[in-house]
Amino acid sequence: MNRLFDAPVFGLPQEEKSGLLLARLNELTQRHAQGCPAFANILSAFGWGQASTYQELPYLAARLFKLTQWQSVPQEEVFKVLTSSGTTGTPSRIVLDRDTAALQSKVLVKILQEFVGKQRLPMLLVEQPALIQNRSGFSARGAGALGLSFLGRDHTYALDEQMRPNWPVIEAFCDKYAGQPVLLFGFTFMVWQCLLEPLRERGLQLPLTQGVLFHSGGWKKLQHLAVDNLAFKQRCHEQLGLSRIHNFYGMVEQVGSVFVECEQGHLHAPLFADLLVRDPLTHRPLGVGQPGLLQVLSAIPQSYPGHSLLSEDLGVLLGEDDCPCGRRGRYFHVSGRQQGAEVRGCSDTFQ
Repeated sequence: MNRLFDAPVFGLPQEEKSGLLLARLNELTQRHAQGCPAFANILSAFGWGQASTYQELPYLAARLFKLTQWQSVPQEEVFKVLTSSGTTGTPSRIVLDRDTAALQSKVLVKILQEFVGKQRLPMLLVEQPALIQNRSGFSARGAGALGLSFLGRDHTYALDEQMRPNWPVIEAFCDKYAGQPVLLFGFTFMVWQCLLEPLRERGLQLPLTQGVLFHSGGWKKLQHLAVDNLAFKQRCHEQLGLSRIHNFYGMVEQVGSVFVECEQGHLHAPLFADLLVRDPLTHRPLGVGQPGLLQVLSAIPQSYPGHSLLSEDLGVLLGEDDCPCGRRGRYFHVSGRQQGAEVRGCSDTFQ
């Protein structure tokens, strides 16, 4: 991991990055084979071993984390257990030891600092304060809010316990930091439903012209309201004054490895993570421009075998090393969920 932390997050050409990351992923495969008997059985059954390319890496279906608890550390080393936030079905349970939890936070901050800089900015979270009070176990929503909170200071929660706007708190934050750089975070559907819509109903705008918003999750519900990414950004600009708005893609099974949207609207793989696209039926690797299932790779998971996962999300690889934003590596687009897959998402927990 030290070699990864020493390299630029979006600065290496794909070939050089792949070499560094593949070495780490092979190391994790060996670690989990030794610590997780169920994972070792899968490796044996499929004849998987050390990989010379991404395509040869062993992978688990993300859905398996709903069926059983996978861990590669003794029970006495379990620090916390994350749960996925889907509203239906069985949640995923992700086992973290202290080292993996610390690595998640460190990587998340390093990735997002590439978009906001290293200075800790005043932070407005479109959340309720009680969400992250229990530190021994978290939903994916709580883990996401806590992880991003490390980027900010003077943390201010925009919602009350009933998930309604806390207007006096919001007004005090805006009075204090109007026209200054600030950081905002919220899950996409909650930003829309719990902040933008109430502002619209009251005919209000907030003076956060120097703000940066990170948001993720809940697109399925917004699509039902005929709200796409462009419409969401437009409303954020009109009612919050924002011009810098970054969606990001991630999942509880690989918390910390986030793929952030650049100024061109493309999701980018950072140094600590990468992706492949596979045919939904044959699992054959696909190339640029061919839509399929996303396989996500992460250098983080040390306490459970989640370093190479086949998701239920559909997307398309758009290219590598040639995004107009200037960031190196692979960039892609997520188009939705595989037909028949359970709808889930961090902000889908709020009804």
